[in-house]
Amino acid sequence: MKKLLRIVLTGVAALVALVLAGLLTTTIVNTAASASEASRIEDYGQRVTVDGKHMNVLVEGDGEQTIVLLPGFGTGSPALDFSPLIAELSPMYRVVAVEPFGYGLSDQTDVPRTTSHIVDEVHEAVQGLGIDEYVLMGHSIAGIYALEYVERFRDEVTAFVGIDSSVPGQPGMDADLPVDAMRAAKALGITRVVTAMAGDPYADLPYDQATREQLGMISLRNTSSSTYSDEMSRIAANFRDARGKTFPADLPVLLFVQADNPTVEGWLPLHEEQAASVDRGEVVPLDADHYLHHTKSPEIAAAVERFLGR
Repeated sequence: MKKLLRIVLTGVAALVALVLAGLLTTTIVNTAASASEASRIEDYGQRVTVDGKHMNVLVEGDGEQTIVLLPGFGTGSPALDFSPLIAELSPMYRVVAVEPFGYGLSDQTDVPRTTSHIVDEVHEAVQGLGIDEYVLMGHSIAGIYALEYVERFRDEVTAFVGIDSSVPGQPGMDADLPVDAMRAAKALGITRVVTAMAGDPYADLPYDQATREQLGMISLRNTSSSTYSDEMSRIAANFRDARGKTFPADLPVLLFVQADNPTVEGWLPLHEEQAASVDRGEVVPLDADHYLHHTKSPEIAAAVERFLGR
């Protein structure tokens, strides 16, 4: 019996040692790779001073109407991720892709990632560019932030365009998310390993090789950063705060929506209800995944031009 116990304990100790050695290796590799990638990330856009820090924005096109683009949660580099859509819109509009703190090339911040603070900061960035009238266009969780944004700055926003945007009351947004576990996984290099095993999410999409490489490096840098983690930890609270909110009735609202969302029950009807709450609302279902702008940018741009009128 004692001999069997010694064998079991020896096996467990060997297994633990093997796991620790593996984690030590992934940690060292991740640290070295992160340092190397930091020097290879290329600059783009311009910096705007917001709350004493630097927020990155990309401005393309010189049309009479301005579109301010806001990303979904966790988009590593919004300006690069939106590049297919920017290419379609910029011949007709001035397009401003805002990278909130913790995204893209913007600074990190220790200001809590409440909807109110995020709205304040984005608005300050837009003001810093001297823009006082614009269409607000947002992907995913930007739909939640946009409700408060328009509520506070209705005199500046001429329309809202949602790209599979989040809506109040959508199911599944009250769950606690594993923020601490994700931060630990990044520090130990596990996130890098999992990302490599999953493959390039931008493969076979309209992005060149150089852009895909930049997206990968910036995403790894920003994922589970302090700002990212704080926003993630507040998603449920930000959705709770949005309950019952609607856009002003006189605000034109155009919603591009994933036609068949397999994970969120009632996804299309929720957006139809939101569009029906305003005087001029329209829903455009698209057969694509949540990141509609990756594959449907030409269709989105054409519908936006029709809706807004040149």
